[in-house]
Amino acid sequence: MKHLPNALTIIRILMTPVVLILLYGNALPGLAIALILFLLAAASDYLDGKIARKFEARSELGQVLDPLADKVLILGAFVMLCVIVPEFVPWWGVALIGLRDISVTWLRSHSPVSGGDGGGFTLPVAKGKTVSQIAYLSGILTLLTFEKLEGVAGAWSRWILDTPIPLAAFLLVVAFTLWTGWIYLFREKRTG
Repeated sequence: MKHLPNALTIIRILMTPVVLILLYGNALPGLAIALILFLLAAASDYLDGKIARKFEARSELGQVLDPLADKVLILGAFVMLCVIVPEFVPWWGVALIGLRDISVTWLRSHSPVSGGDGGGFTLPVAKGKTVSQIAYLSGILTLLTFEKLEGVAGAWSRWILDTPIPLAAFLLVVAFTLWTGWIYLFREKRTG
């Protein structure tokens, strides 16, 4: 059990290119498999942390790999969606999310609170940020997959995709992501 959390994290990193290639094809079988793999990868993020805490299997490698795996998966999916559906995921929003992640990673690695050891401390609101991003990505991937189907599921998905809902939800995710970045920035100013 000691190495299971890191193994799950590495599997999540390795799954990401497969998800991105399948998304790029933008065809029903690939989208469906990408959606399933994305959901499994997102679940593994929760699971590896839970196992690490329960069995006291935390490691320095895990503290670096876990947030890296999250960023690779989430930013990778956002970038690919920016390519295939820019009307729902505009490039500037993805750039802001990426800039926030780079900035917060730098702040955390140079934080006096963390001793500048590179690990840093993850605020609870940042976990909410990750959940909101995964929820958006899961929802848009589900809609993009279902829109390729015939029948009621396809019709409902196409209807939702024709409304401002997907873009509005993305803008909310971007705003929430940036807000969590501000929280880190002001926290560092108070402790610095």
